[in-house]
Amino acid sequence: MSFIEGVDPKIASLIKSEERRQKESLELIPSENFVSPAILEAQGSILTNKYAEGYPGKKYYGGCQYVEKIEKIAIERACALFKAEHANVQPHSGTQANMAVYFAFLKPGDKIMTMSLSHGGHLSHGSPVNFSGIFYNVVHYGVDKETETLNYEEIYNLADKEKPQLILAGASAYPRTIDFEKFKEIADAVGAYFMADIAHIAGLIAGGVHPTPIPYADFVTSTTHKTLRGPRGAFILCKKEYGPAIDKMVFPGIQGGPLVHTIAGKAICFLEASKPTFKDYAQKIVDNAKVLAESLKEKGFRLVSGGTDNHLILVDLRNFSITGKEAEKLLESVGITVNKNMIPYDPRSPFITSGIRLGTPALTTRGMGKEEMREIAGLIYETIKERDNEAKLSSIRERVSEICARFPIYAW
Repeated sequence: MSFIEGVDPKIASLIKSEERRQKESLELIPSENFVSPAILEAQGSILTNKYAEGYPGKKYYGGCQYVEKIEKIAIERACALFKAEHANVQPHSGTQANMAVYFAFLKPGDKIMTMSLSHGGHLSHGSPVNFSGIFYNVVHYGVDKETETLNYEEIYNLADKEKPQLILAGASAYPRTIDFEKFKEIADAVGAYFMADIAHIAGLIAGGVHPTPIPYADFVTSTTHKTLRGPRGAFILCKKEYGPAIDKMVFPGIQGGPLVHTIAGKAICFLEASKPTFKDYAQKIVDNAKVLAESLKEKGFRLVSGGTDNHLILVDLRNFSITGKEAEKLLESVGITVNKNMIPYDPRSPFITSGIRLGTPALTTRGMGKEEMREIAGLIYETIKERDNEAKLSSIRERVSEICARFPIYAW
């Protein structure tokens, strides 16, 4: 930090504060994780200086002889890791990856069928405030009111009635396994493209603890952060026949120069995720989530769908007489970071919500296990139960600090 401190001490101070927050807090937001020191080095490397519009072998700038090799390695590793025919590693974000697929194969006004944001979908899956909901005619499916899980028969009936051009499977707040083969059957039955957004579960798929959509989907999009534990960025996988259209839409269609330093980070991420130790990590994410879920249930919390199959837990707080917004702020005050989240059929607004969303990727990266999950469930319960007891909250803050001190961010 010495260079930043010399040039801009205000920014240096804020970066240090954020570093301290990450080290001294229990990170339970399921879409966040801690990258390796190797990825941090790539992100802060001299590669950030280089423009590299185009693709390996067809760059529009001179001096790309090294950076295009980096991109080629990232592409090869992505294909090998996910057993895909084609990969594009240039998208800056998951939303831009989704945009590239939509723009390449749909026309404005075409119909897409996706999971409702209020039931666990994502903004880029057709929310009316997002480009996807502005450009396309969107039909949403949701979860069953009783089971709070996907009902594939109902999804088929809706698809058969609406005849969308594209069906998307994927979510940002769905704690159960997604049956990609079923979605493929539905898409084929109505003549639709099938797209899978695996941003949240890519690491679980790479680690072999969640079914893969690769044999079934025409297009697969994902971020590289979250469970994959890479830099903030995205990539697209597809069948070979769709590769040229995808590449053309990413560049020059919706992006200019790729972020070469981030692509280097992605290449390292794909390499790390190919190691046997990553399979162990992915399994521990799921194991920890199940223990955390069961421990929360024992404390009286109602979980959406009754539990979890993946890294994510959605907690209904209504029986504790607290909103998601209030709980997020309260838990953050003791060093437990979560995010407010709507539950299916939520009576409250997205700004207030009745639930919170929890996940285990970041805690698992720090080396925490089942014993810590039980302890953390107890701390969440005590914080919410004793929210008006400042002495108790102070004690909880100390216990959180003790846990964090035992598990450094970069221990792995």
